[in-house]
Amino acid sequence: MGNVTIAALFLALAVIIIAARAAGGLARHFGQPRVLGELLVGVLLGPTLLDLNRWPIFHGAPLEELLHAFAEIGVLLLMFLIGLEVNLAELARARVVAVAAGLLGAGLPVLVTLSIGLLFGLPTNQTIFAGIALAATSVSISAQVLLELGVLRTRVGNALLATALVDDVVAILFVSVALAVFGSGNSDGNSSILVTVARMVAYLVGAFVLAWYGLPRTMHWISHRPVLAQAFGTAGVGFAAALLFGWSAEALGGVATITGAFIAGVGLSRADGAVKHEIERAASYAAFALFVPVFFINVGLQINLRTVTLSTLPLALLLLIGAVASKVLGCGAGGLLGRLNGADALRLGVCMVARGEVGLIIASLGIASGLLERNSPLFSALFLVILLTTLIAPLLVRQAFPRGATGQVERKAS
Repeated sequence: MGNVTIAALFLALAVIIIAARAAGGLARHFGQPRVLGELLVGVLLGPTLLDLNRWPIFHGAPLEELLHAFAEIGVLLLMFLIGLEVNLAELARARVVAVAAGLLGAGLPVLVTLSIGLLFGLPTNQTIFAGIALAATSVSISAQVLLELGVLRTRVGNALLATALVDDVVAILFVSVALAVFGSGNSDGNSSILVTVARMVAYLVGAFVLAWYGLPRTMHWISHRPVLAQAFGTAGVGFAAALLFGWSAEALGGVATITGAFIAGVGLSRADGAVKHEIERAASYAAFALFVPVFFINVGLQINLRTVTLSTLPLALLLLIGAVASKVLGCGAGGLLGRLNGADALRLGVCMVARGEVGLIIASLGIASGLLERNSPLFSALFLVILLTTLIAPLLVRQAFPRGATGQVERKAS
């Protein structure tokens, strides 16, 4: 990497951090979460208006790839920190809610999108894949809002995290099935699906066992040996664990890297109080000072509202209504089946609205496999819906947890 590229990265990071802090502070001033301001300013810095990545001063530098790498570290650290924050007892008690809400919340968007596609006369395979893109949830956005509001460690917050795990597995399974059935058309599609499911289940079980028993004991062993503690540092080992589990999730389990980081955080939440505090403090400084703002800004940098034409608006509007309603109703119904009260079930559904980078990743897989066409009205509408659900989610979550209700939610969880 040349000096010009490094200098360009430094300048871009400086612009992003200043913009993120200013926009986040402005959002907080108006009673909104910081993430909303960061997402909005990311859109403004993107090709919609300022097109940061194409500034002449950055000519010749692979800025998009570099910022994407920083963003991936940001979302990984964010989910690692969320794992450190979870209430383990509540997370375990949320398993019924998670399965019901995860299945209904992932399945209903596919059915709703398929119905809308049939109404507009769109190809069935394309609308099914678009529905799969809308089935996935970007839990990091809602979780960050709950963290800011101080209600992440509540019954609803833990239900959100548990549901997101199920949602992640179901969405990946849907993608695998769609690619096997509509993509290459191989005769061994059913075998590939079974292998994919077995691989995910084996990884999730193995990773949880290793994180649950291995990580706390490893940290305890290191912290009680001064030479090792001074050489490695508990915070450094914690960072390494988050990165290794993130790598293994994708490389070995075929699931998202953030799932592995979250599992590592859950395991280290059982570490000794002082050790956990040191890891949490170091990770928080690194994450929120640099990497997490880059992640949220980068989501906006990928959005180009100029590609949206008037002809796509009716389809986009119906998809947006369907995307929001299907998540709220699907996950909310799952919450009711899991014996959440009506208010908490509604909050859970609202927290699952954001599609964010997860939807964009699945949509890009559709482009790469030929199941979606980049210049088609369906893809443009899908792109807009993913953006809008990402932008409105913090607002919806903030309204679902008004200041007066926060204390009530916390008391129910205690």
